[in-house]
Amino acid sequence: MMARWLMVGLLVAMPCVSNAQNAPRPDADPRIEQIVASISEARLKELLTKLVSFGTRNTLSDQTSPTMGIGAARNWILEEMRRSSEKLRVNFDTHTILPQGRITREVDLRNVMAILPGRSPRRIYISGHYDSVNFGGQNVSNSSAPGAASGGDRQTRPEFNPNVEANGANDDGSGTVLTMELARAFAESGIQFDATLVFITWAGEEQGLVGSNVHAEDLKKANVPIEAVFNNDIVGNSIGGNGIRDAESIKVYAVGPEDSPARSLARFIRKTAAVYVPSHRVRLMAREDRFGRGSDQSSFSQNGFPAIVFREANENFERQHGANDRIDGVDFGYLAQNARVNAAGVASLALAPPAPKVTNDRGANMLSRDPSGYDATMRWNASPGAVAYRVYWRDTWTNDWEHSQTIGNVTQFTLKNVNIDDFVFGVSAIGSDGQESMVSAYVSPVRQGTTIKRQQ
Repeated sequence: MMARWLMVGLLVAMPCVSNAQNAPRPDADPRIEQIVASISEARLKELLTKLVSFGTRNTLSDQTSPTMGIGAARNWILEEMRRSSEKLRVNFDTHTILPQGRITREVDLRNVMAILPGRSPRRIYISGHYDSVNFGGQNVSNSSAPGAASGGDRQTRPEFNPNVEANGANDDGSGTVLTMELARAFAESGIQFDATLVFITWAGEEQGLVGSNVHAEDLKKANVPIEAVFNNDIVGNSIGGNGIRDAESIKVYAVGPEDSPARSLARFIRKTAAVYVPSHRVRLMAREDRFGRGSDQSSFSQNGFPAIVFREANENFERQHGANDRIDGVDFGYLAQNARVNAAGVASLALAPPAPKVTNDRGANMLSRDPSGYDATMRWNASPGAVAYRVYWRDTWTNDWEHSQTIGNVTQFTLKNVNIDDFVFGVSAIGSDGQESMVSAYVSPVRQGTTIKRQQ
């Protein structure tokens, strides 16, 4: 459980009311509980029922029909997000994509983006891809491997028809409507967040993460501060193709190394879920995604932004990339729980100060053996809005933090007789309301090799 309290000053003989004011705060923040409780299973079902009615949402499908194809679907998503709250700034993020790979002709690609402005420019993304695909047959991957024996990638064949039925109810209608429902819940909460929240549904995922790729590249070029990306792809089915049902857990994949910002985000999500959705277990997966597969979080990871992806606990591969991915394969109670886990993590992070920066201008760790040569002295840059910090440490062979200590509003702390060779260290920022940031870890650098001159 996440400790969410700070002791301020010294306790002295005061009236009972003052003692109550100085009492520890509870772990759960009522504002976040409100958002989590507002997630509507009924609305998720209503949204997905409409989304699958467009027949297909293939990136290369019809863009002019008012009722069928990706054009009708994206227009509906845009208008539905606008209707959900006047506080959201909703627009298309539009790109002209030239022929390449699975994009076999020039196409007008539009991500649908809803922004909820915060007090600061730092951004937290919540996303899912709204495009769908049916490339015939039911198999595990959307790569060239399944079709290699019969002519390679099915989407690049001349006879491939992007307008055939591809409901994409779970892949990734589930992530799309989760994103839309969270946009409504956060915008209508009445809470002023420190971070700016971006709710976005991607196009072109099934053609190689195209929509998220161009968007992330633009963010990097503009030097936009992206603190975290919560991507959701296939999060609505509770019964796997092996017949095993798991409606009580969700997987979170995070690219390494072990103390990467993505791993820090994954740990943060598990910690907040334990407070606000204790009946739902977060299973941390120490890899970027499922074996040999990927999704839109990779576009952000490749551009240097912290990003994770949520995946359902037990997939049914027969209901992916084909006509079988229908709405009857979605468990809306399970989808709602996964939405609540997202909501808890996003709200906690958006209310907290930004994580401290623990490297200097040259990118070197601000961790030393001072003052004795056998101590651990941590330094960091102050985080805006922080009133205190918490330092963490753990054994180097352990994946999660084992020890922590809350300290004051300082930017340096020493653990006496704690050897920096034996532990991993980190620090988080705590705001005046007790909300805590992700942990910034001091990552041991990889030693660069030396080129040895020798006679050839």
